[in-house]
Amino acid sequence: MFAIVGRVACDGPDDVPAVHEVQDGFSLAPLDPSPSTTAASATGPLGGPEPAAGVPDELLFWEHLRVALAAFPPSAETDASYLADAARFGLTDAESPFVDAVPARAEVLVAAATDGAAMIEQLGTTVITPVDGWTSAIHAFDYNLDHLGLGTIDSPEWKIADRTTAYITRAVAARLGLWGNHGYEADYDILWTDEHGDVLTGAHRYELVLPSAPQVGAFWSITMYDSPDYYLVANPIDRYALGDRSPGLVTAPDGSITIHLQVDSPGADKEANWLPAPAGVFRPVLRCYLPGPDILSGAYKLPAVKKVI
Repeated sequence: MFAIVGRVACDGPDDVPAVHEVQDGFSLAPLDPSPSTTAASATGPLGGPEPAAGVPDELLFWEHLRVALAAFPPSAETDASYLADAARFGLTDAESPFVDAVPARAEVLVAAATDGAAMIEQLGTTVITPVDGWTSAIHAFDYNLDHLGLGTIDSPEWKIADRTTAYITRAVAARLGLWGNHGYEADYDILWTDEHGDVLTGAHRYELVLPSAPQVGAFWSITMYDSPDYYLVANPIDRYALGDRSPGLVTAPDGSITIHLQVDSPGADKEANWLPAPAGVFRPVLRCYLPGPDILSGAYKLPAVKKVI
C-alpha cells in the first residue's frame, strides 16, 4: 500500500477550472496489465487496513495501530525494543485484544492515548526552541531511517540517528505537517508568537517585515492557518497565502516585504500585501521550496512579528 500526494499550482479563483481539468486528467494504471493484477486493483481494499469490529471507541486508536503494525511491520532488528513494548499491550496479537479488553489494560491504554496526544501538542511548540517566535521544521522530516524513497539524500546530516527521537519527531510532524518534504526540498518555518512572546490572535493587527524575499530555487509563500486545527481561514477576498507568485505583491525599494496579518483590511494601499487572519488564534507558515544556501545554513533570519495595535 502507498499514497501519492499530488500538488497542482493554482493562480487564484479564475484558475480553478483549469486546475480541475488537470486533476481530472490524472490516471493510475499497473505496470503489469495482466488480468490478475487488474482485477486485484479493481477489487482490492482502499485506504488503510480495517480495524476489527466491536472495538469500543476509546480503544480504536490502539486497534488502528495494531492492524497497521501487522500490515506494515517495522524492522524486527532496529525496532526490536519498540515491538517488545507493543507486544506487552497486545499490539502484535493476530486477533484484536481490544474487543473485550481486560479492564485494567483498557484503563491504562485510554490514559496513555490521552497523555500521548497532549504531549505531542506540547512538543509541537517546544521540541524546537522558537527564535523570535519562529520554529524551523528543516529537520522535522529526517525520521525515516530505513526506507528511503527516490531522490532522498542518504547522508547523516539528513537523518535522526536516535530511534526514540525519530519516533517522537515523526509523531509531531504527522500532527503539524503530514507528508512534509525533507529540508533540502522545502523549509517550513512556523510562526507561533509576536515580538513580545504573545500568542497571535485576530484581536490584534500585526506586521511581518521580511528583510528580503527568501532565496529559493522554486517558490516561497506564507500561508494562514487557524489554531488548534490548522485549517485554512475563510476570508472575504479568498486569499489564503502570499508569496512570490502573488499578483501585485509590493516590495519596498530596499528589497524588504511587509506583510499585514489581521482580520480586517489594512487599507486599499496595503491590501496587496494583506494576509487575512481569523478572529481567534492563528499560526502562519512560511514555505520555501528548494531553499537556497542562506536558508539551509540559517544565515537568512526571520524577524519577529510586530504587534501594530
